[in-house]
Amino acid sequence: MSDTLTKLTYQTFQQGKSYFGLAHKTISTQLQNLINPPFNELRPKPLSPELLQEFKQKLDQIFETDWQDAERGVYPTSLLFDNPWEDFFGYYPGIWLDMPNTWERAKQKRHQEFDQSISTEGYPSYYLQNFHHQTDGYLSDMSANLYDLQVELLFNGAADPMRRRILAPLKEALKAFDSVTPKHIRVLDIACGTGRTLRMIRGTLPQASLFGADLSPAYLRKANQLLSEILGELPQLVQANAEELPYRDEYFHGVTSVFLFHELPPAVRQQVIEQAFRVTQRGGVFVICDSIQAIDLPELMPMMENFPAMFHEPYYRHYITDDLVERLKNAGFQNIATENHFMSKYWIAHKPQ
Repeated sequence: MSDTLTKLTYQTFQQGKSYFGLAHKTISTQLQNLINPPFNELRPKPLSPELLQEFKQKLDQIFETDWQDAERGVYPTSLLFDNPWEDFFGYYPGIWLDMPNTWERAKQKRHQEFDQSISTEGYPSYYLQNFHHQTDGYLSDMSANLYDLQVELLFNGAADPMRRRILAPLKEALKAFDSVTPKHIRVLDIACGTGRTLRMIRGTLPQASLFGADLSPAYLRKANQLLSEILGELPQLVQANAEELPYRDEYFHGVTSVFLFHELPPAVRQQVIEQAFRVTQRGGVFVICDSIQAIDLPELMPMMENFPAMFHEPYYRHYITDDLVERLKNAGFQNIATENHFMSKYWIAHKPQ
């Protein structure tokens, strides 16, 4: 397949995901307003036509950047089409079936609700939340099965392109260890969830030793399932709190974290960053992907203000004004760069030699 045809196929694929996500949100919102209308505080503030146009431009830009990174060999073009089709057809109906529960939970502000069969003992209180009004929070198999689909719908098909923006800075920074054989390069993904990011890192670094840590046994089961489907050494997964990672000092050449920090209280953000610093080798890199912040795109503040109003994200309002560069410096990281792509922000921080 020629590069031109491959690019056209990718653009069509992403546009289809975008239109599907938009249609899903439009229909589900109309259905909610008909069946179980939300309180005013849960209704999103209307966005101006100018803001919607900017939103569309940034969406197109991240798709173009995604293609360019694949074209220049950061990762294989096959990653661009790595879509969980089996999960989509198997679990998408479950998203609709669960909607009445999420609507009612949001309306009644039942934000710490878990099925009686789920043990919540031993988890930090900040974690025992129905983030996104998700049934059983992050502690059930159904939640793990629906998560990636829900995030793709939320971001109009851009969740994977946003995740992939960590790959170029990670791969570039690991060149500092050119004397280390590829199979001895170790990379940790903190809060690895369903393993979606680790799957992309495996495509980018096929010989590296990969590790993932997460608090949820259900999400780790899902990660093990998804990661066992691809070639290469199976990443080593462990159930652990990122505030106290079970690895020795300076063990990893690279550490990543995707969509974690906006769901942490401020003090915990600092603790996780300090743990990342501890386990990163001298000369290594820590790459964070998370939501944009107020300082990045003030014109998109209406969108950022909508987010915690529409979803249960109790730590988001503080996050969008938090200075993670300062937190990274306080932990000891240096040479810190930031980037923005679509609705996401990236911090690339290096541990000094």
